[in-house]
Amino acid sequence: MIFTTVAAVLDWFGVIVFAISGALVASRKQMDIVGVALLGTVTGIGGGTLRDLLLGDLPVFWVREPAYLVTCLLVSGIVFFTAHIPQSRYRLLLWSDALGLALFAVTGAERAFLAGWGPVVAVAMGVITGTFGGIIRDVLGAESSVVLRREVYVTAALVAATLFAVMFVTGAPREIAMGSGLVAGFALRGAAVYWGWSLPRYKERPGRRDG
Repeated sequence: MIFTTVAAVLDWFGVIVFAISGALVASRKQMDIVGVALLGTVTGIGGGTLRDLLLGDLPVFWVREPAYLVTCLLVSGIVFFTAHIPQSRYRLLLWSDALGLALFAVTGAERAFLAGWGPVVAVAMGVITGTFGGIIRDVLGAESSVVLRREVYVTAALVAATLFAVMFVTGAPREIAMGSGLVAGFALRGAAVYWGWSLPRYKERPGRRDG
């Protein structure tokens, strides 16, 4: 019972945080309130929607519980009227996105386990849930895609989902497994934001000559 409550709280928190990040992108692009609501909503529910479709968990979560959709709209509306308050909307966007990424990576993996899938699928669902909303947000907001940026992003979701999955299959308490994955993913993404960490990039080098 406690675990169900914790998982539900994390899932709701992830939706809200990602909705905020989507609405912030829309505010930076000076969209109207409809555009802000659209971007906030698709960012908040996009990753979970793809996850449920791939897992065959139909109807998707926000159709079963329309409160998710209503919450995204309300959060987006609040951001529309308050986005000017933070000194740096971009900084707030980065940190809210980092938190949402870690939250959804863990809850996405957990949903896959509850649906009866193994750890490989669980990790994949965690990464998809954690990153897809941000990808949609950046495409619709005409931003540089989070997947193509130099900073660690998908890797942070992978670390969060993998740590949770490993702890889950080895018998660790679910609350501890979720908390550990969440902290690891957020810490890695946060460090990448703060220090500009990135993975090694491919560098052009001379090809091998025949003969």
